[in-house]
Amino acid sequence: MGLSFVSFSSGVFSVYQQPHEGFQEKNTLPTIKQKPAATSPAPGDESKSVPLPQGWRCYKSPEGCRYYVNTGSKETTWKRPSATYGTPVRPPAQRNSLPEGNINLFSSSSSFPSSSPSDVSQKPLSLVSHSLEFISQLFCIQINCVTFPLPSVTPDQPEQQLLKPNEWSYCDYFWTDKKDPQGTPSVGGFEVLLQKQLKGKQMQKEMAEFVRERIKIEDEYSKNLSKLSQSPLAAQEEGTLGEAWAQLKRSCHDEAEVHLKFSNKLQCEVEKPLLTFRDNFKKELKKYDHHIIDLRKQLASRYAGVEKARKALADRQKDLEVKTQQLDIKHMNKHEEDIKKARRKSTQAGDDLMHNVDLYNRAQSKWFEEMVTTSLELERLEVERVEMIRQNLRQYTTLRHETDMFNQSTVEPVDQLLQSVDPAKDRELWVQEHKTGDLRPVDMDI
Repeated sequence: MGLSFVSFSSGVFSVYQQPHEGFQEKNTLPTIKQKPAATSPAPGDESKSVPLPQGWRCYKSPEGCRYYVNTGSKETTWKRPSATYGTPVRPPAQRNSLPEGNINLFSSSSSFPSSSPSDVSQKPLSLVSHSLEFISQLFCIQINCVTFPLPSVTPDQPEQQLLKPNEWSYCDYFWTDKKDPQGTPSVGGFEVLLQKQLKGKQMQKEMAEFVRERIKIEDEYSKNLSKLSQSPLAAQEEGTLGEAWAQLKRSCHDEAEVHLKFSNKLQCEVEKPLLTFRDNFKKELKKYDHHIIDLRKQLASRYAGVEKARKALADRQKDLEVKTQQLDIKHMNKHEEDIKKARRKSTQAGDDLMHNVDLYNRAQSKWFEEMVTTSLELERLEVERVEMIRQNLRQYTTLRHETDMFNQSTVEPVDQLLQSVDPAKDRELWVQEHKTGDLRPVDMDI
C-alpha cells in the first residue's frame, strides 16, 4: 500500500492510502489557488492543440511537467482532461480542493519532483510530500512558529478582511512580530500591545504622584496660612483700619481651612481612584500576559512536533526510495518485504505528520481566538483607563474652581471693610477714647 493522494479540510492536509497499482494515471496534485503562468502546447503535440474543456487551464511545474487546473472546482491532475467532459474521470476519494480560508502547511525547502507523471507510480509518497511543500511555499510562511499567508499575487485571490473595519482595532494590526531596527530580537505583536498598556500604567502612576505632590503643597500651605493667621503682627492697629486688618488675618485662617479641604478631596476623589484603578489594571495585564505566553509556548511546541514529524516522514520516504531502487536491481523477495515494511513506516510517518499538523492548527486556532479576545480586552481597559483619568482630572479642575470660589469668599469681607476705612472716623474714635482735655493754653497776664 502506498500514499497516493492528498485532500484538505479546514486548512489541514490529509494523506490517504490507496492501492499503488492504479496511481500512475490517477495521481493528482493538491489544488493550487495561486496560479502559475499559463503555457501553450508544445509544437508538434497534437493532443494538446485541441482546446481544453471550459474552466480548465494548463500550467507547468518548476521541473517542466504539465498539469491541469480546473479554475471552478479547484481540481488538479497530471492527465489532460478530455474535451468530451468537464472534469477528468477519477475515483471520488481522489478529488480534492482547498477551502476558502488560509492553508497551514509546512516546509523548509520545496520543489516539484523531477519525475514526470509516468514516474509517479514509483514514488507516490515522495511526490505528495514535495507537492505539499511546494504549495506551502507558494501560500504560507512561518514566522516564529506562526503560519501566515503570503501576500496575494493574483487579482482574483480574496484578501483577508479586517475583523473590525474602520476602527483601527488592536485585534487587526498586531499579529506579526515587530523587527527592532537596532538589531535586537524581534518583539511579538502582543508584546507591543502589552508595552503600550504598561506605559499607560506608568503614566497613570506618575499622574498619581503629581497629585500627591499637589496634596503635600496644599497641606503645607494650609498649615502655614493657619499659623500666619495667629501672628500678633500689627495686632495693635485700631479703628476701621484695625478692623480690616483683623478681618484679613481671619481670612487667612478661613483660606487655610479651604485649602485643607481641597487637599483632603484631592486625596479621596482624585489620587485614591487613580491608584486603585492602576492596581486592578496591573492585575488584569499580568493575567492576560501569562495566558498568551502559555498559548504561544504551546504553539511553539506543536510547531516543533510538526517539524520533527516532517523530518521523520522525509527520512522514511528516502528509505523507501532506496529500497525500491534496490528491488529494481536485485528482484529479491527479501527486498520486497523490506519495501512493504518501509511503506508501512512511511504511512505511519505520514499519519504522525497529519496528527501533528492537526494539533498545531488547533493550538494556533486557540492562540488566534485568545489573541482576538485579549486584544479587545486590552482595548476596553485602555478606554476605561483614559476615561477614568479624564474624569478624575475634571474632578481636579472642579475642586480647584471650588477652592478659588471659597478663597474669594474669604476675602470679600476684607474688601468690604477696606472700603469703609475712614481716617477721620478713626481719628474721632481715637480722640474720644484717649483725649486728655480740650482746654488750650493761653497767654500769661502780668
